[in-house]
Amino acid sequence: MKKVMNVVALLLIGALSVAGQTAQVNVNEPILPADWNPKLAADLVMANLIKVTSPEAKGAHDASFVMVGSHAYIATMINDVRPGENPEWPYVYNALSIVNIETQKVERIIPFVKGGQAFDNATLPEGACFVPRIIQMSKRYLRCFFASEEPGKRQSQVWYIDFDLKKQGFRSQIYKAKIKTAAGVFDMQPQYYYEDAVANGLIRKPVDYGLYVFEFKEIDGKIYAVLNNFPGRQNGLAVLNKKFDTFELLGHYNEPNDLKLSESAVNQLPDGSWLAICRTESGSLNYAFTTSTNGRVWTKADHRKFVPNGTNSKPTFDKFKGIYYLGWQESTKVNGAFRSVFNIDVSPDGIHWERKYRFECESSFQYPSFVEHKGSVWLTVTQGDTDASRKERIMFGRLE
Repeated sequence: MKKVMNVVALLLIGALSVAGQTAQVNVNEPILPADWNPKLAADLVMANLIKVTSPEAKGAHDASFVMVGSHAYIATMINDVRPGENPEWPYVYNALSIVNIETQKVERIIPFVKGGQAFDNATLPEGACFVPRIIQMSKRYLRCFFASEEPGKRQSQVWYIDFDLKKQGFRSQIYKAKIKTAAGVFDMQPQYYYEDAVANGLIRKPVDYGLYVFEFKEIDGKIYAVLNNFPGRQNGLAVLNKKFDTFELLGHYNEPNDLKLSESAVNQLPDGSWLAICRTESGSLNYAFTTSTNGRVWTKADHRKFVPNGTNSKPTFDKFKGIYYLGWQESTKVNGAFRSVFNIDVSPDGIHWERKYRFECESSFQYPSFVEHKGSVWLTVTQGDTDASRKERIMFGRLE
């Protein structure tokens, strides 16, 4: 049965590739064939996902990954105690799964940072290691950013550690990332991000944790980073410097304050303007959108008709082969399961959208990430079966 599904998947992917090429030429033509079935396409993807977290892991969530050669390097936050994740759990650590994409096998899983761990040049304070984000900084090294947190006890700090592709292991030093605001360059901590946001109109109480590097986008030779403070309901766009150690804030998008905007995904549209889709924590919980002509000054966010019934979860906004991919969690639930419906819509221009995938799964389909590599698009996603959070494992596979 699985072999048959793989054949059908290839046929669907082939049809989409042809349609995608046409869409890049003429934005007025549909991207997808008239008989395209979003649920079937999504079912075929899910049928071929593999688990990439260890048997010991009880909770796992929100993976980030890069592709190098024949391997995927997947960083995620893990704990071996209970399902889910929480910045107040000191036993949340980070692990890197190395997957051979040709054999679809996990070759190694390397735990690499945990609270209290001693390195050659520093010792991490006790507390959770949260929201790892990985990026390739050179032919030899990958860099992984993560937040060290102890809510209510200290300011959290974003750190980084490098993975040596040649030696296939992590270096023995860690370093503090920096944030550059209008006031100067500081250790990357919530207080400095907050102060700059308040100066730009944020009306919110400060928090001492929750500052994360949420996603990277490489556009026109620059690496843009979306910054988020989840409990502080703060969002910003930054540029990562050439040394990959400092995030320079360009602008904030937090208004209207009553929408409580949070986790967002950003991309640049064909006319050079920016569009961000933001999770909200008030009202209907549907996603809100904000735009900017320069990445510095943003409009007040509002809802858009093409996302009618979203709910509070991480969105995605990517561009593959000239086509935009917008991913969002739908409020509909499969048998009452948490975050069990996730849509991916596609567009040639960021204005006209078509439904390409509809993931419906009682194990949930939440917090996916997507990476294009050698003509294919790959993904990671959080799923689970027993706990209400459905945050128990990370799955990996090919989208198309």
